[in-house]
Amino acid sequence: MSVASQKTHAQSSGFGETVKIVVQALLLALIVRTFLFQPFNIPSGSMKETLLVGDYLFVSKFSYGYSRYSFPFGLGFFEGRVWAAAPERGDVAVFKLPRDNSTDYIKRVIGLPGDRVQMIDGVLQINGEPVKMERLDAGSDEDGDFVRYRETLPNGVEHIILDRGHVGLDDTRVYEVPAGHYFMMGDNRDNSTDSRVLDAVGYVPFENFVGCAEIIFFSVQEGAAAWEFWKWPWTVRSDRIFQLL
Repeated sequence: MSVASQKTHAQSSGFGETVKIVVQALLLALIVRTFLFQPFNIPSGSMKETLLVGDYLFVSKFSYGYSRYSFPFGLGFFEGRVWAAAPERGDVAVFKLPRDNSTDYIKRVIGLPGDRVQMIDGVLQINGEPVKMERLDAGSDEDGDFVRYRETLPNGVEHIILDRGHVGLDDTRVYEVPAGHYFMMGDNRDNSTDSRVLDAVGYVPFENFVGCAEIIFFSVQEGAAAWEFWKWPWTVRSDRIFQLL
């Protein structure tokens, strides 16, 4: 074989190996995204202060088992869930919006199947009992003034909610959560479109759950772009990175 032929063969082998590595990497990434962890970013303030605009987090796809919505573009060819594990009250979960089954929402699991959920004067009621609220402090943001409370759910899960006064959905009907469905709410209670709005979100079928939010892996200030790495020293919220949810 001539030197030129050897060089051409080496170049061809090198290109083939590169393509093989790229394909393997893409397949591995697809497997991880589909079955293990999927990244999401937060576009709105409905989950303040647990999640802020500009947070990037990993959602575990295996926490609740798998449904057709676990797959890209909802391409799973089966109904219901396999290896199912029920969400727990207080979980921060990603789900497909029931009215279109394509939009991703992230809220907190508040009501379980069979629960009765209601808001009375801004206080969450579950099965006729008010949820414990401890006032912490007051603050303000671009949406106005708020009071910060520590809310403790019946199973002991604690989280921070923001209350902006007697506005929005502070007083509601009694919601009776159907079998196989869950009642989801945002922590920014007066600035969240959630299960309290039946024609927008309503009760979420178990099948629509994508996964459980586990950890914030990156965070930039609202209005900043994560890819603008030359601004990172000033736009990165380093105190939020690796926060568990």
